[in-house]
Amino acid sequence: MSIKSFILFLISTGTLLMACSDKKKQQPLSDNPTSGTIYISVDESFRPVMEEQIRMYEASFPGTKIIASYKSEADCFRDFFRDSTNRLVIVGRGLTRREEKYMIDSIHYNPGWNAIASDAIAVVVNKQSIDTLFDLRSLKDLLTGKVKSNKQFVFDGLNATSTVRFVRDSILKGNSFDTSVVKAVKSSNEVLNFVANNPNAVGFVGISWIGNPEDSAQIKLLQKVKLGYAQCDLCEEKPYVKPIQQTISTRRYPLVRPLCYIIKENFSGLGTGFISFLKFERGQLIFRRAYLGPVMDFETRNVKINERLTEN
Repeated sequence: MSIKSFILFLISTGTLLMACSDKKKQQPLSDNPTSGTIYISVDESFRPVMEEQIRMYEASFPGTKIIASYKSEADCFRDFFRDSTNRLVIVGRGLTRREEKYMIDSIHYNPGWNAIASDAIAVVVNKQSIDTLFDLRSLKDLLTGKVKSNKQFVFDGLNATSTVRFVRDSILKGNSFDTSVVKAVKSSNEVLNFVANNPNAVGFVGISWIGNPEDSAQIKLLQKVKLGYAQCDLCEEKPYVKPIQQTISTRRYPLVRPLCYIIKENFSGLGTGFISFLKFERGQLIFRRAYLGPVMDFETRNVKINERLTEN
């Protein structure tokens, strides 16, 4: 082969490789709602119910794999904004206007988000404790050190978790914790274990860790700790209520928060399919069976056996 022919060969080969590379970049991601793999980040306080949702989705669509990392809310958002492989997070709030603007202006993507269930922050106490009634004002006074007591309040972290953020926003109203009465542990499960082993401890966890009376693991936990009651400020007689499905759905329990998805997927991928599953009947029934508040209305109709339903 002459030098001239060799140079022409290199040029044509390089052009072909560049074309193949460009074509590869333009190809959409390989996953779709019924097949493929996706990495997501999930707020650790929602772990029990989201593990069940993922298990059921993968069982329904055997070609799918949803690999979830359970971490603090702040770490979930860090993944969402900085990690190009992370297209979906499940957290305790939606995006702020500033965050949406950042996504549109800097990343050139208009994200989608919404609530898919109502969750609650449960106040848990030691099984031997006789002090189980709480109102938001007394909790604020105790957590800020305005009122002294022998209680120790336990959170799943102090700076980056959705539980801490929610308590700061909804109870402390911008005030600071008294660090002498507040303890941080690494996870919701550690909160429950600490409360179980310390008679004066009061813990704060997502209700999906402790609120399902049909879950064998949670039944065992309820033999070690018990749910506290919070005062219903919306109710005329101001009763103290437990965080159960009815009081969560009606907001009679005062520490209710949303469970939200945030997605950045501009095609019909696995993330989109999973969100559709969560938003509609099958996913909503799983939230309902987990004793959270579903956001999809279910119609109840009384029928007789063999009675044929009329079309609406």
